[in-house]
Amino acid sequence: MLTSLSLRIRIFLFFALLGIGGAAVAELALWIGYQRAQATDPASGFLLAGLIAGFGIVALAAGVWLLFDENLAKPIERLAAAMRTRAHAGVEVSVDEKSARYLGDLAPAATAVSTQLSQSTQMTAEAVAEATARLAGEKERLTALLSEIPVAMILVNPNHQIVLYDAQAGEALSQVGPPRLNASIFDYLRRDPILKAHAKLVKTGKDVAFTVKGKEDRFSFDARLKPLGHAPGYMIIIDDAHATFAPDASRPVIFDFDLMDREAAQEIAETPIMGLDFAVFDTETTGLLPHKDEIVQMGAVRVVNGRIVPGEAINQLVNPGIKIPTSSTKVHRVTDMMVADAPDPLTVTQRFHHFCNGAVIVAHNAPFDMAFMHRYGKQAGLTWDHPVIDTVLLSAVLFGASETHTLDALCARLGVVIPPQLRHTALGDAQATAEVLCKMLPMLDSRGFRTFGEVVAQTRKHGRLLEDLN
Repeated sequence: MLTSLSLRIRIFLFFALLGIGGAAVAELALWIGYQRAQATDPASGFLLAGLIAGFGIVALAAGVWLLFDENLAKPIERLAAAMRTRAHAGVEVSVDEKSARYLGDLAPAATAVSTQLSQSTQMTAEAVAEATARLAGEKERLTALLSEIPVAMILVNPNHQIVLYDAQAGEALSQVGPPRLNASIFDYLRRDPILKAHAKLVKTGKDVAFTVKGKEDRFSFDARLKPLGHAPGYMIIIDDAHATFAPDASRPVIFDFDLMDREAAQEIAETPIMGLDFAVFDTETTGLLPHKDEIVQMGAVRVVNGRIVPGEAINQLVNPGIKIPTSSTKVHRVTDMMVADAPDPLTVTQRFHHFCNGAVIVAHNAPFDMAFMHRYGKQAGLTWDHPVIDTVLLSAVLFGASETHTLDALCARLGVVIPPQLRHTALGDAQATAEVLCKMLPMLDSRGFRTFGEVVAQTRKHGRLLEDLN
C-alpha cells in the first residue's frame, strides 16, 4: 500500500508518526506520573512523568530515524551513486527499484533520465567513432614509423619531464630505474650535461651534440639535443643506440602528448586529481601479518592523465627467503619453485620505490601493502614519504560507508572485469584497482572534490573502515 503513495505523503507520514507518537508518549507519561503523585507526592509524580516522556520521545525519534534512513536516505544515496556512476564512469548501472520502492516516482524518473543520457551518449559515440578509428589508425602508423627509426629517442617538455620514449631509450633508462612518463629526465640522466646542452640549444636553435650520462654513471652515450621547431620542449636522440640494442627487437613507443602542456608541479594538496600521476600496486604474500610475513609477488601499473599507461608496469615474483605456506599458495598460486631464482624483497622494493617517484601511491586496503613497504624500506634505507590513497576509502566517499567495499564488489559496481586467472595475482589485482580508480576520478571531480587535498579530507571521514579491515 505504501508503494502507491507519493514521496511527499511518505515524508509527511514520518513527521506525523513523530508528532502523534510524541503526543501519545507525553500523555502516557503524564498519566503514569499522575498515578505516582496520588500514591506518593506531586514532585515524585512530575519527575517520573518527565523521565518517561524524555526517554520515550528519544526512543521514538530513534525509531523513526531508522525507518527514514532505511527507506528513504539510503535508497536516495544509492540512487545518486548509480546515476553518477552511469554519467561519469560510463557504466550501464540499472537502478534497484526494489530498494527504491518507497521513493515514489524518483526511481523511474532517474531511470528515464539515465536511459536518455545513454541514448544521447551512444549517438554521440557513433558520430565520432569513424573519426576516432581514423585517429587510431594514424597513431598506429606513427608508432610503427617511430619504432623503425634506428635511434633511441626521448621527448621532453619544457619542464624537463618525459613525454615520449621508445623501447631503446626505455632500456637505457631502466638501467637507473623503471622508465616513467611525466618523470623528470633528471631522475635518470645527469643534470649538468643536459642543462648545458639545453642552454646552447635555446641560444642557437640548432642541434647540440653532447654526451648523455646516466645517474651514478650507469651508462654513457653520444647524443644530440634536438629542438622541436616552434613547439616547446626538446628531443634527446641517442645516435649510437643501434649499436647497443638489438636492431630486430620490438621497439614500441610510449607517449602522451598531453604532457607537453603539463604545468610544473605544484603543492600536492592543491593539485587537481585529474592531473596527478598514480602508481597503483598490489602484493601477494606468505600470510596476513606484515610484521612477520613476506611478499612473494608484486604488481604495479601507472596512471597518468586519468589513463593507464600501457607498457609501464611491474610484474615481479619475489623470493621471500622462507617457505610459502600451502594455504597461501592456494590463494595466489605462487609456489616455492616459481620464486627460487626471483630477486629478494629489498631489491624489488627499491625498484618499486623508483617507480613511485613523483606519484601518488594507490592500493586497495593500502595499510596492509604499505606495511611491507615500510618494513623493507627501513632495511634498505628508503623513505616512503609519497602521498597514499586507498580505493576502499574512495569507494566509501562515492557510494556510502554502508555499502560493501571489497575489490570484487567495487569492480562489479563499476563494470570492471577481472579475468578469473588474474584474480589474486599481484598484477591482475593492481590492474583492476587502476581501472576502478580511472572510473572514480571523474566521479570524484563531479562531486566537487577536485583537488587531492579535498579528496583526502573526504577519505579521512571513513578511516574507520580501514581499521576494521586490519
